[in-house]
This record gives sequence, C-alpha cells and structure tokens, in this order.
Amino acid sequence: MILLIMLSKAGVAQNLFEAAAFGRNQPIGVTVAPKSNRLFVSFPHTDPYLYGLTEIVDGNRVPYPNMEWNKVDTTNTQNHFVNVQDLYADFNNNLWVLDSAPGGGASVIGNGNARQGQFKLLRIDLADNKVKQVYTFDDLPKDKSALNDMVIDNTRQLAYLSDPGLHAIVVLDLATGKSRMVLKDDKSTLAAPGFNLHLDGKDVIDQQGKPFVSNVNGIALTADCKWFYFRAINQTKLYRIATEQLADKALSDADLSAKVAIVAETGVCHGMIADAKGNIYLSDSPNHAIKYVTPDGQLKTLVTDKRLIWPDSFGIGNDGYLYLSASQMNRLPKYNDGQNKVEYPYRVYKVKLP
Repeated sequence: MILLIMLSKAGVAQNLFEAAAFGRNQPIGVTVAPKSNRLFVSFPHTDPYLYGLTEIVDGNRVPYPNMEWNKVDTTNTQNHFVNVQDLYADFNNNLWVLDSAPGGGASVIGNGNARQGQFKLLRIDLADNKVKQVYTFDDLPKDKSALNDMVIDNTRQLAYLSDPGLHAIVVLDLATGKSRMVLKDDKSTLAAPGFNLHLDGKDVIDQQGKPFVSNVNGIALTADCKWFYFRAINQTKLYRIATEQLADKALSDADLSAKVAIVAETGVCHGMIADAKGNIYLSDSPNHAIKYVTPDGQLKTLVTDKRLIWPDSFGIGNDGYLYLSASQMNRLPKYNDGQNKVEYPYRVYKVKLP
C-alpha cells in the first residue's frame, strides 16, 4: 500500500521531520545502530570543517569516536580521518566507517589535487567506542579508485563497496584484508553515455562545462545478506546480484554479469538502503522524493517534499523511521556558475517507514 502524504500549502510533507541541523556543514553519510538507535552522521573535509564523524546526541554533534580522530593531521592520517564518506552500522554492534579521499583524477566531484587517493575502512565497537580494525586497500590502484559506499556481509565476512572511479564493485575479505574488483566496466556499473542529471530545471554542469557523472554509486544489502543491490547515478535502472555469487572467486566478470538482474526502472538515485522486510529505499532527486521497491518489484513513493534536495544517504532505526541526509550537491557554487544556492542549514531528516 502506498503511504499517503499530507502536504501543506508550501508543499512540505507533514510527516518529514528534522532530526538534526548542521548550519553550513554538509552531511554526507548517515547510519543508525539497529540495537541502540544511535544516530551517526559524517561530513566531507570541505570548508567550513568541524568534524568528520559525529554521533547526534539530543540533536547536537559529538565528535566520534573521540576528538583526536577528528583532528586534521596531514602527517598522521593513519589515526585521523581524512574525508569520511560513508557509514554502516551492523547487527553485531559495530560501526563501519569508510574514510575515502580519492585522487583528483578519480573523484566523482573532481575535488583535490593529490594524484594518489587515501582510503581506509574502520570497524568501531559500539560497546566501548574503540577502533578495533583498520583496512587500507593496499591492493587497489590508489590513483584510479574512488571508493564511495559500503555495506558489510557478516555472514561471509566480506565488505562490498561501490567504486565509481574504477567502474566496479570492490569485495573486501575482512579476515585477510585482501580486496578484488568485480563487474568492472559492466553495463550495470557504468553510467549511461550522454545521461545528464537534470535538477531544478537545469543540467548539473560545473563551471568548466563538465557534467556531473558517477558510475556505480548507491548500494544496499538485504538484512539476510542474500541480495546486493547497486546502480550508477547517471542512469535509471536498479540491479541486483546474489551475494553467494559475488563471494565466489571462481566466477569471472562475464559469469557474474550473466547473473546480474534488472530489478526495476527507478529514475535517478544517489543512495539506497534495505529494510528488514526487503524493501529497497531509493532517493529521487528530480522529484524531491524517496521511493521504494517492494520485494515483488513494485515501485512506490514513501514521501515527496521540497526539502529533499539531493537526498543522499540512509539509516534505518529501530524506532520505525528512515533517516536521511539532504546534501544539496547540485546547489553548490560549482554547479551554478559560482553562485551558492544551498538552503541553509543543512539537515538530516526522518520519515516513518510504511
């Protein structure tokens, strides 16, 4: 059943609630710990910079796991955040943190001048708030990689990450720290040629005339860890593959490609997440909406609201709410001839699940 939305005269959905506000700091990653309902939000290393990773306590940002990790230290990046990109809280009471600073040539938004990217994945135990493991992806080409989103498959001790720079899915073995690329340059991981994002009545093109383009980006893992969903931003299809097949090192990219299925035509999407029932929630920037695909393949609308400007990252709480960031990426001066069209403050919202 489609959730009915009551709209005010201003076009604001009455059931989309503000969870936290961040002034001029742009939120990117969002996750909610399934056991404790603790809310975590990450921020890219852009001006003005305050913290890279925070826990939201009573609506306020608290640096997490401590202040030291959030200090800027370009000489000791092993124990400090460089650019926190994505967050994932698992059912084993861990918070996983993807710290990803791609080289300038690989970055989706072209930020940074470094030739080599810097990447690490942290596992933080939420019981004592201590960093327990750090993975550094030493077997990836650091000049081409742009690790973006990640999910954790604890049933197989694997992490699955989208890499728009490599046009591939990266599978990380959590036991050995070794990673491998799969589905590289597959039609399911590539942006559609000539597909421009059209938001706010205009194409998203920077001051150099370069359109925003991202290959495989948003990903989701079902609660039973059986299905992995993925897609590029610059196309309209949602794909999935069985994790049993992703984990099989004997399968070639051609073998895997044959096992990828198109789930639905969903329109433009930046981020997504799966709930316990198998619904896949997707952002819908052109329509300022959040949609979801049911287990039987139906596309439905959860909420439409003018405040949903480039909804980007999701978390699901045990309180029955979907939490999400609105990054307003297309409102940045970069894509508006130098004019800042961001509507401050940046916010994270929540909406009741169906």
